[in-house]
Amino acid sequence: MSRTHTIARLSALSSALSLSLCAGLALLAAPATSAAQAASQPAASGAAKTGAVAAADKEFVHKAAIGGMAEVEMGKLAQQKAASEQVKQFGSRMVDDHSKANDELKQVATSKGLTLPTDLDAKHKTKMAKLEKLSGAQFDRAYMDEMVDDHKKDVAEFEKQSKSGHDADIKGFASKTLPTLQEHLKLAQSADAAVKGKKSASR
Repeated sequence: MSRTHTIARLSALSSALSLSLCAGLALLAAPATSAAQAASQPAASGAAKTGAVAAADKEFVHKAAIGGMAEVEMGKLAQQKAASEQVKQFGSRMVDDHSKANDELKQVATSKGLTLPTDLDAKHKTKMAKLEKLSGAQFDRAYMDEMVDDHKKDVAEFEKQSKSGHDADIKGFASKTLPTLQEHLKLAQSADAAVKGKKSASR
């Protein structure tokens, strides 16, 4: 065998080894790249979910969460401080219904990557502070005034969201909760009329 032929064979063998080595390195790098992509995917997905929720829907969720917490806390006060049995029962109903609605809202918010507030805002803290200073008949009148006003606003906001909301799940929550809020308003007007000695709940 000539020297030239031997050199050619060695060169070909060297090239083949180089290609095999490159292929092996590529296979080793692929899993690491895939793992890095998989690790970053959940965070990107969560950010996309949050960014996909319209500003108006986010505002509704935020206000509904705070309002729901306030109804529960005020309801607990009514159970402790009210003189009227009707007002105490209304307060108990607020605690039960709004606790359930708050849990449902939290599930929807979590699925959208939204974080709900965990404390009342300044406005509702002020209302709570005023009610805490009252008791008996005075508490009954002030609390029921607050409940009628609050539920009128709640019904209007939930009606609007159920019709014009952008996100289907948030819109669905508003539609599902609306009948309960409408019933609360009627109960509030009835209790309000009773504690003020009125014959009618109309305002």
